[in-house]
Amino acid sequence: MFLILVAASSAQPASARRVNVKVVTDEADAVLAILARKKAQQPIPDADWQRLFASEGYVRLKKRETAMRRSFADDDFRTFVLSDSLAERAPALAETLARWKSADAGRSANLALAYLPKQASIRAKIYPVIKPRENSFVFDLNTDPAIFLFLDPTMSKEKFENYLAHELHHVGYGTACPTKRAKEAIARLPQSVQTVINYLGAFGEGFAMLAAAGGPEVHPHAVGSAIDHARWDRDVANFDNDLKTVEKFFLDVLADRLSETQISDAVSTFFGEQGAWYTVGWKMCVLIEKTFGRRTLIQVMCDQRKLLPAYNRAAAIFNRTARKPLPLWSPALIAALDKKG
Repeated sequence: MFLILVAASSAQPASARRVNVKVVTDEADAVLAILARKKAQQPIPDADWQRLFASEGYVRLKKRETAMRRSFADDDFRTFVLSDSLAERAPALAETLARWKSADAGRSANLALAYLPKQASIRAKIYPVIKPRENSFVFDLNTDPAIFLFLDPTMSKEKFENYLAHELHHVGYGTACPTKRAKEAIARLPQSVQTVINYLGAFGEGFAMLAAAGGPEVHPHAVGSAIDHARWDRDVANFDNDLKTVEKFFLDVLADRLSETQISDAVSTFFGEQGAWYTVGWKMCVLIEKTFGRRTLIQVMCDQRKLLPAYNRAAAIFNRTARKPLPLWSPALIAALDKKG
């Protein structure tokens, strides 16, 4: 098993003492060992399969899939590992895992910490895994935070580090935000307002994009593919329309005009591949940081009620000299968020 540990010691700076991140590759290592035996036309002993099925990555992956009510039987996974299609991909997977093992998880964690309150901490295990479903996700954030990444040969070491920073920002955010005071105040608000505030938290995707990039002057896909770069630029260019589309959604929720299904569909659309939660959230965060500083940005992101008013103030300043003014969130929406809990 290959394991990278980024942990605290008493001699480290305060920021390092807030980080405990492990990259655990035992599942991928075990699969690649079996594939190597298969390629060499060697028998695969029971011990190799036991190593795989007992690996931490596999055990937790199975736990997650079972929790999602998906079938995840050892025999089915054995069939997947022995498939010809996986054997064909083995060299690329091995090269990818080697690249990812050289990644700097500590740097990713520090990028995330730079956009979090001082009381935030980051504790997580990161599992690069070889599995049938080509998806990545977080799991068990409340007790033992885990980040599972499908071992993707198209993802460079730098993109892997960027992805980690994004997800580690989410992990760290949950340790400090929203503040206890904000939670108590929000809990006293009307249910429709609470629902809107809850969905305002989805703009945290844009916040994490900013953190993972390293600052407002760095393109969120600076280490990504040309396709990702171009798609982001295209979608950010639609900021004005997207802001008003999200605004209508919020106002409809406040007025109780949407069913649960309609709300779920809208929220999913705003996630998309990297939809409005990302692009609108990122552009608002960039403007707030450039106008008022990072400290203010962190404060308003830790109390979702303050995000839209802060953006409106920053946009009003920007619009004084801008050739193309930025849209503002509607007074009705701002007023609803300003209710005292």
